[in-house]
Amino acid sequence: MTQQYYSKHDDNEHGVSPRLDMETVVYRFVFLPIMFLIILWSYLIAMSSMAHAESRVKDIVTFEGVRENMLMGYGLVVGLNGTGDKLKNSAFTEQSLIAFLERQGVNTRGTELKTQNVAAVTVTASLPPFARTGSKVDVSVSAMGDAKNLAGGVLLATPLYGADGEVYAVAQGSISIGGFKAQGEATTITKGVPTSGFIASGAIVERETEFVLNRLQEMKLSLRNPDISTAQRISDVINEHIGPSIANVSDPGTVVLSVPEIYRNNVTLLLADIEKLPVETDQVAKIVVDEASGTIVMGENVSIDTVAVAQGNLVVKIEERPNVSQPNLLAPEGAQTVVTPQTEITVNEKPGSRMAVLKRGASLKELVAGLNALGVSPRDLITILQTIKSAGALQAEIRTR
Repeated sequence: MTQQYYSKHDDNEHGVSPRLDMETVVYRFVFLPIMFLIILWSYLIAMSSMAHAESRVKDIVTFEGVRENMLMGYGLVVGLNGTGDKLKNSAFTEQSLIAFLERQGVNTRGTELKTQNVAAVTVTASLPPFARTGSKVDVSVSAMGDAKNLAGGVLLATPLYGADGEVYAVAQGSISIGGFKAQGEATTITKGVPTSGFIASGAIVERETEFVLNRLQEMKLSLRNPDISTAQRISDVINEHIGPSIANVSDPGTVVLSVPEIYRNNVTLLLADIEKLPVETDQVAKIVVDEASGTIVMGENVSIDTVAVAQGNLVVKIEERPNVSQPNLLAPEGAQTVVTPQTEITVNEKPGSRMAVLKRGASLKELVAGLNALGVSPRDLITILQTIKSAGALQAEIRTR
């Protein structure tokens, strides 16, 4: 069936009023407005998610008992190319070497050992949670004596102890280092730290930690960055997803989780259900300053009251230019060469120092832009921030490392 369309010109010729077919009316006045509202709603949702970034529960808390354990041991590295400890300077290395040889059936008591291919080292590792017997972990190796380089060395079997004095792993293997040292008669080139290295999968777990997760009746979630608002939001999200009164906030850094009856003897399923829940985090306004490197890190919530800041550029330059006065050929006998000091002091204050006005409630972007307008270096910026804090205009904690 052929559909007939009418135009305003045709209707006028036939003496009827202009009209539109039903499909056109539905498309223009129903479909298009609905599509516009859907696009607008999606845009607002996207902007809201960008403005309030959310994190997973597993990224902002640690679960009680699910943690690493530090291991440490003492051992010997052999096979060094003359870059090991000097035995006369490192008595502990000599004693350890003698004890090792005696365990191998070699008696060296009363003899003088002169090898420089051995180095005493400390071996450290982290035992992951739920590590099973036979699994492997990485280890770090660091020289204790006056060894110059651990490149090419092999760590002999070294037991690694936990805080309780028990052996949890045994480490052994070839050492990899991230630096090197080249030395000649007149110069030395060193890159990185050649006296520290690591062994990938260099330790075998021999003992497991006794921790049964599924038997817990209550679990504590520890916030990595304690904050009462974030803790309450975590509690609300868990209660909304799992059930009422399951999670309760005990302090800004801890959320206590009562294991529901349906999750008894299956706590791992409970953790799997809550660890991916999204939570909007909050944080205290804080500025972290590393004066050694001149690094400044400011949080999003840093705010200021209205304040004007000016930075002076005063440079004082002191140069010492000693003059040497030597006696000439006709000088009387006993004349000596004399060094006379000459000091030149220059004071330079660069003109055009500007004053920046930082308005109350300025955002982090506006705060940084206002301070950058002064054209100061990061080290000067540290002083400016501390001065603004002293004036009571900076609403943030300044932490110096």
